[in-house]
Order: sequence, then C-alpha cells, then structure tokens
Amino acid sequence: MAVDPRFFPAGVPLTLGEAAALAGGTLQGGDAALRITGVGPLGEAGPSDISFLHNRKALPLLAETRAAAVVLPPELLPRLPEGRVAIVTKDAYLGFGRIARALYPVPPVRPGVHATAHVDPAASLGAGVEVGPFAVIESGAEVGAGCIIGPHAVIGAGVVLGEGCRIGAHASISHCIAGRGVVLHPGARVGQEGFGFAVTPEGRFETMPQLGRVLLEDAVEIGANACVDRGSQSDTVLGAGTRLDNLVQIGHNVRTGKACVLVAHVGIAGSTRLGNGVQMGGQSGVAGHVEIGDRVQVAAQSGILSDVAAGEVVGGSPAWPMRETLRAFAALRRLAKPAAKPG
Repeated sequence: MAVDPRFFPAGVPLTLGEAAALAGGTLQGGDAALRITGVGPLGEAGPSDISFLHNRKALPLLAETRAAAVVLPPELLPRLPEGRVAIVTKDAYLGFGRIARALYPVPPVRPGVHATAHVDPAASLGAGVEVGPFAVIESGAEVGAGCIIGPHAVIGAGVVLGEGCRIGAHASISHCIAGRGVVLHPGARVGQEGFGFAVTPEGRFETMPQLGRVLLEDAVEIGANACVDRGSQSDTVLGAGTRLDNLVQIGHNVRTGKACVLVAHVGIAGSTRLGNGVQMGGQSGVAGHVEIGDRVQVAAQSGILSDVAAGEVVGGSPAWPMRETLRAFAALRRLAKPAAKPG
C-alpha cells in the first residue's frame, strides 16, 4: 500500500545516488540521477519508489517488483534479477530506514502557544517551543528549545526538559529531569508515585512517601501508555538511548544502562538494575532488587527472579539459560506424550 500523504507528507525527493549514500551502500546499476519520491513494499512499490529486502522469504517478490531500486545486503545481490537496480549495504533494514526518514521527515516544530493551553507565569519556555491545545505547563517547569508539547499533555511543576523533546498527546510528566531528544508517546506517564506501602498492625495500608525523581538521559523514548514511577528515596533512571515499547511498567528506583530495549508489556519491579544494551521480549518481567548484566537477552514471557550475568540469553519462568530452558521444554513434551497402546 502506498504511503498516505494525509498522514505522512513527503519531503524533498532524493536521487538514487543520494539514497545510496544515506544507506551507506553502493548503487548497482541504474541511473544515479534518477529521482525517488517514495517508499513501498516489494510487491507494491512503483517506479519512483525505493523498497528493501532483508528476509529470504521475500525473494520471490524480487523478480516482480517495479521499484526503482531495492536496498539489500551483499549476500542477496546474486539473487537480483537482470535489469533490476539495487542499493547494496550491510544492514538493509537500517539503510532503508534512513532513506525513508529523509523522504518522510518528522514534522517540524511549529513554534507558539495555543490559545487554550495554560503556561504558568513561573514556567520557562526555550526558543521555538510548540505548545498544543489544552496542554498544561506548571510552575517552575523548564522546557528546552525546540520542544513539542502535544494536546492535553501535562508538564508538572519543576520538570526540566532538554532541547528537542517531544511530549505526545495526553502524556504527563512530573518529578523528572529529562535530557535532550526525549520522546513520550501519547498517554505515557512519567514520575507518578511508586507502588510502596507499609502494613499497619490493623491490616491497613499506609503509602510510603515517594521522594525520589525520574532521570531520563538523552534520546530516551517511552511508548504509548507506558509508566515510569519516580524513586522512593533514590531516583529512577533510564540510560541514554533506552527505548520502552507501549504498555511497559518501570517500578520505583529501577536503573537501566544505556540503549536498553524493553518490548510491550515488560514489567520491572522496584530497585532492579539493568546493564547496558539489555533486551527484554514482550510480557517478560523481573522481580525486585535483581541485577541484570550488560547485553543480557530475555525471551518473551520470561520471569527473572535472580541475578543474570552479563551476556546471558535466558528464557522461561523462572528464567534459566536458554539452552537449559529448551532442554527442559523438550523433556516435558516427551513426558506429556500419550503412552503407546498395547499391541
């Protein structure tokens, strides 16, 4: 399906030569001066579109595509039919993404404060900030230059946003210091009270004061309806470049390293520590006060109850090293097989 210009207005066209340079690749065949105006999947791209191929399952479509050029890795170049044009690059998916971003750039900031927005007189806005309809920026907040505050978003008292942050519609952020280029997608919640309480002798719950902050380092991105609780005594910290998918829950005092990726429905209980580059599959979870080392990979729906050493790949609930988990599953399936009927 073609890109719908109502939602994704095209930017300036690219030549094939420019597209190849953006992808960090080389042009094989074709006219480097040919102008490209859009992108599309192999089976639907037109003669002015770029497409890509990084999965062998899509090879049959390569012979049928009408795309002006196909971004693909070197190992698939021999499969390119005669007469077709390719941009050859080591990471076809990344290369294609850079071309697509150039053709369909992020909408620019439209500086100004909407008439229905409320900006407290004691808040400060940097140059070129956009504040959408019914947004609220409370006392003492500092919004860096070039930020976008979406409709109905709330920036709490004292919050600091670095330059170029984008806060989506209906998102809220409080008790937080954020770096540059931080993104909150619609409905994200940052800085709310953590889940901490004491039980009285009578069996009632008394909320423990949550007196920490949330620190979001540069280029952190938080998905729609994800929640990041503020710390109780210390801070909750998301390291630079970390990305949370939609509906992720980060408990109080959690700290992640740089460039962690947490897929939808991941839950991290309080005071857990993640190293750099940790990847967690959807619906996986971590108990509180656990240490997870650098570059750990966690399979979807896994449950981590104890520390995990750097570089491990784990799965299952409770999570074990993946090889052990797969052997256990295989043994369980053998046990579950119905007994052979007597001759």
